[in-house]
Amino acid sequence: MYYEIRELKAKSFQVSLENGKVENAKYSEYSGKSFRVLKNGFWGYFVGNLKDEEGLKRAEKLAIFEADSEVDSTPFEGSFIFKQKKKLEDVSVEEKVEFLRELDKILKREGIVSRKLTYLEVFRNVRIKNSSGGEVSYEVPRCGVIIQAYAKGETLQFYGERLMRVGGFEVVEKACEVAEKVAETVLKLTKAKTPPSGKMKVVMDPSLTGVFVHEAFGHAVEADHVLQNASVLAGKLGEKVADESVTIYDDPTLEEFGFFPFDDEGFKAERKTIVEEGVLKSYLHSRETAKKLGGRAGNGRSDALDFPIVRMSNTFLSPGEYTLEELLEEVKEGVILFGSRGGETNPATGYFHFNTKYGYIVRKGEIEEMIRDVSLSGNTLETLRRVKASKDLAFDPGFCGKAGQLVPVADGGPYTLVEAFVGGE
Repeated sequence: MYYEIRELKAKSFQVSLENGKVENAKYSEYSGKSFRVLKNGFWGYFVGNLKDEEGLKRAEKLAIFEADSEVDSTPFEGSFIFKQKKKLEDVSVEEKVEFLRELDKILKREGIVSRKLTYLEVFRNVRIKNSSGGEVSYEVPRCGVIIQAYAKGETLQFYGERLMRVGGFEVVEKACEVAEKVAETVLKLTKAKTPPSGKMKVVMDPSLTGVFVHEAFGHAVEADHVLQNASVLAGKLGEKVADESVTIYDDPTLEEFGFFPFDDEGFKAERKTIVEEGVLKSYLHSRETAKKLGGRAGNGRSDALDFPIVRMSNTFLSPGEYTLEELLEEVKEGVILFGSRGGETNPATGYFHFNTKYGYIVRKGEIEEMIRDVSLSGNTLETLRRVKASKDLAFDPGFCGKAGQLVPVADGGPYTLVEAFVGGE
């Protein structure tokens, strides 16, 4: 019989400023334990604040059927405390609200009809031990701000940016620059034109490249999808799935929003090479999928005390050898697109459809008029077979949803030149 005990203590604070008015100031504390028992190949799972022996008994009583689950039970030991440069607890609530008011002054200008700023912080203390003798613990803070604005001109437009990362209050030190970008971009968008349509050359900015890698490719390498035969990459390990210039990593050790020192199964975090020079090298695994498919665990994550499932962390396309100017020179008639406003992907077929934040027409290598309400679609593997990447690398934070659970992640990459279908939303 295999078991794990996970103990979580979490604190969070969030406050919003909407059109200059403080809204929704909320502080919460949470603590609890989860007990997971694997017996006769079947999981029993219990959540409650009980002593270890009693909690395990409750979980074992739920493991009443027989199945074929097994785990990689490799034990790890260690502890980790993330050091904040400016501790969240040393900044008062009044100072955090004043910080939002300073950002609001930047947004408050003619043409902007609605403004919203949200400050958030989360502190997570986790301890995990298992029946193999493993015992790990860690403390990780996260902090960030979300800046949003509506503007009215020729059209009514919305634009928003997020600045979120692992760390203390130092994470939001450059928020004024982000607020300036939001104000300038949303006002320009009110005069932007509708996009052209059809298959064309597209330069994606690092943010959109990251979303493409996460949504259109990353979910397809999650091993639970592979085992369910719901991934276009099932059975393709060792095969060439992209251009030789394409290398993709998932790395929870990077100090981005998806950082963790140990996953929620107590497995030590490490960089995973998913694609190397165009060849599919590995899937992402929990302890259970690693045992079934022969891979390396370390991507078992959960929302609070939910059952851990296979998730990404900081997923990114490695930089290439081109400059942005060299990529643009190859576009005689196309577009350059920035950011993502969501979309849909199908890991089983590889087809994707994203809505981008904005873009520009590119003619003969020159960036010209702004366009709005742009969508991008295509097939993941076909797109990755013809891609060129710049030397840049940047990450964009967010929360990834799967099976009703949200976890913090970051997506990243360089500017990339691809060919895809462009159209209006």
